[in-house]
Amino acid sequence: MDNNKPLAALTFDDGPNIFTTRQVTEKLAQYGVTASFFLVGDNITEESAAVARGALEQGCEINNHSRTHSAMPQLTPEEMKAEIAYTNERIKSMIGAEPRFFRPPYIAVSGEMFDNIDMPFIAGIGAEDWLDEVSAEQRAERVLSDVHDGSIILLHDMTGNYRTVNALDIIIPELISRGYELVTVSELFRRAGVEPVRGRVYSNVYQTTDF
Repeated sequence: MDNNKPLAALTFDDGPNIFTTRQVTEKLAQYGVTASFFLVGDNITEESAAVARGALEQGCEINNHSRTHSAMPQLTPEEMKAEIAYTNERIKSMIGAEPRFFRPPYIAVSGEMFDNIDMPFIAGIGAEDWLDEVSAEQRAERVLSDVHDGSIILLHDMTGNYRTVNALDIIIPELISRGYELVTVSELFRRAGVEPVRGRVYSNVYQTTDF
């Protein structure tokens, strides 16, 4: 482990599923790196949970992306808490992981969410990779032009998102060639010596601005 290397965390939203999530984990294994997956609770089935368990066994991290992928500022406090609790419990019972971080759907946040969701909030540098018209090369270029030491990279492993899978063949080797070590979000905070604070939505572990 080289403590002088720049660090970044690959993250993937909207899984798990038995197609694209598996393709992503295969790419991670191919390059010998880890990532963090932010799961939608209603997408966790017996079949998709098996894929997520495989990611966990590779050293990846499993986190919370709500139950229904709703815009949570529009929910009541009780509904917010239910979304988080359902997904955390499903991850624990079906995958065997303890989620530590939460990524708000659409990165839509409110003060009320911070009051009612007792998990650190994670955003990230994105590439609009949910849009079919954005090519794999464009996705990679957008990530690589924005990445810095401590960056959290926000991508999606929803079913059929093969362009992001292909973009990983550009993103991962290039980051490695730049000297980056790719780690989970938890490892990113740990290695940086940063304790997440309430009221902040992190796209970089070193950021100091609050919501």
